Amino acid sequence: MKPKALILTGYGINSEEETAYCFDRTGSEAQIIHINDIIENPSLLQKFQILAFPGGFSYGDDTGSGNALANKIKNNLKKEFLKFATEEKLIIGICNGFQILVNLGLAPAINNEYGTPQAALMHNNTTRFTCTWVHLKNQNSNCVWTRNIEMIQLPIAHGEGNFYAPPEIMEELNTNNQITLKYVKEDGTPANGQLPFNPNGSAQDIAAICDPSGRIFGLMPHPERFNCFTNKEGWEKEKEILIRQGKELPKDGDGLKIFANASKYFQ
Repeated sequence: MKPKALILTGYGINSEEETAYCFDRTGSEAQIIHINDIIENPSLLQKFQILAFPGGFSYGDDTGSGNALANKIKNNLKKEFLKFATEEKLIIGICNGFQILVNLGLAPAINNEYGTPQAALMHNNTTRFTCTWVHLKNQNSNCVWTRNIEMIQLPIAHGEGNFYAPPEIMEELNTNNQITLKYVKEDGTPANGQLPFNPNGSAQDIAAICDPSGRIFGLMPHPERFNCFTNKEGWEKEKEILIRQGKELPKDGDGLKIFANASKYFQ
């Protein structure tokens, strides 16, 4: 049976359709459900093996990115979401979803302290909303979502992606191998905090982290927005090069690899 993926939606979320598409394309069965419907019927959560917090601007980010939706969950569904997080299930938070995960304390969850916020995603150092493509390198963490991925290029679109955690939390992230993806230069060498390679000033060039189990994954870049070859930056030039070389044009975007790993986990 295909694993079932719950794609959370609500006011201001705008990437639920693409996220559901990626799960459906890679072997899962996705269903988009509004947060209000889950509050009305919390037992819905137990019908799913995967939970996704998509990107967007939940509640307009009026009280800070991800804060309002995270507080709504804390006030109405904290017990149910913590139960889901500690079961043998998967959770992903993308961009605004990553901000929600951090606010809920589902990641990094150092020492398995689920429900306790331990990090933050602050305003970009540029103080500007940044929309571009970035190169990312897997840090060989134990994350389920990034298995067999060495480097990947994905788009970003955020104003608050600057990852921060206190020194003791940063030390644990490194010790526990919970730093999943880092911003790098095109050749894979460290970004070292330099623009445009590190687009937001994130500490240690962190673009993604996971919880200690590797099942809960938060990232600022958008894998769901690179779901086919023609999404890619500069695909027109790459197409012409491949045609001249007599090679077949790819169909899928590299972002699908992340969703495929989730489906494979349950096989």
